[in-house]
Amino acid sequence: MIPVEQLQQITARFEYLEAAMAAGDASADIAALAKEYSDLRPVVEQIAAYRRLLSDLDEAQQMLSDPDMAALAEEELPRLKQALPEAEAALQLALLPRDKADARPAMLEIRPGTGGDEAALFAGDLMRMYQRYADAKGWTFDIIEMQETELGGVKEMVAHIKGQDVFARLKFESGVHRVQRVPSTESGGRIHTSAATVAVLPEAEEVDIRIDPGDLRIDTMRSSGAGGQHVNTTDSAVRITHLPTGLVVTSSEKSQHRNREIAMQVLRARLYDMERSRVDSERSADRAAQVGSGDRSERIRTYNFPQGRMTDHRINLTLYRLDAVMQGDLDEIVDALTADAQARLMAEMGQ
Repeated sequence: MIPVEQLQQITARFEYLEAAMAAGDASADIAALAKEYSDLRPVVEQIAAYRRLLSDLDEAQQMLSDPDMAALAEEELPRLKQALPEAEAALQLALLPRDKADARPAMLEIRPGTGGDEAALFAGDLMRMYQRYADAKGWTFDIIEMQETELGGVKEMVAHIKGQDVFARLKFESGVHRVQRVPSTESGGRIHTSAATVAVLPEAEEVDIRIDPGDLRIDTMRSSGAGGQHVNTTDSAVRITHLPTGLVVTSSEKSQHRNREIAMQVLRARLYDMERSRVDSERSADRAAQVGSGDRSERIRTYNFPQGRMTDHRINLTLYRLDAVMQGDLDEIVDALTADAQARLMAEMGQ
């Protein structure tokens, strides 16, 4: 049963926000009020729909005692009663606590794992898969650091993705992605297994993570690597080491000033992700077993090219349309992972 008091509190808060924005209170943070109002609006709409349904049910029950209206009530009641569980489920979903990072841009990091050159080539395939998905969503996908191999694979890639609900849609991609296929360099036709690691980090703002300049060691260096459009040979590349954690971030654009900005942006995202992981781990002892744990050591998905199959091991989802997936058609996977995470959260709250 959904607590009536909770619904009343949410509705009252929404009405307060609406009045405060209409009054144009100069002392209020209008941007913050507008954001909270926008977040609450779909919840309040679900509350209103739920209340209308309860009111209609009550009215139909009362109509049963009226001889002139009883037939109409008997016709309406089954439909209203059938709609009630669906309305309750929709409202419970709307009431779930939101991840504050969901609406943020994200940093996407991809690195090859076991498998040598084939792993690096697969890392490049994953990068292009996410790039196509971003294009389909109307997001911007900016590669801010990439090292390529001589065969065109990716040693390391960091991209900044901006758009609506980027982190919400990509946060379940963190983990080890495994590929099974015959490499182009394999003359015997044998299937090889290799892997790449994906990390999706919500972009951190300066107010989220405050970094003491004394905790940083900043080095300038000459870019190195196999070449490619994202690697240059000037001394403008910047490497920042965060001494308390040992995190190292590099950026190799042409402008040394811009490299510092990019490296600090990536560093803040990594530190913010570490802090989120720490808080989440304290809140849930079995976090590693949950969808979206973000554990980069966990094998989350297998791409089997000979069978044209993609399997997500966390929810036992198998799709036999690997070509479409590699072209960036990820919505079915993302929707299934999101629904599973929501179901787990609802079960957790029910306990």
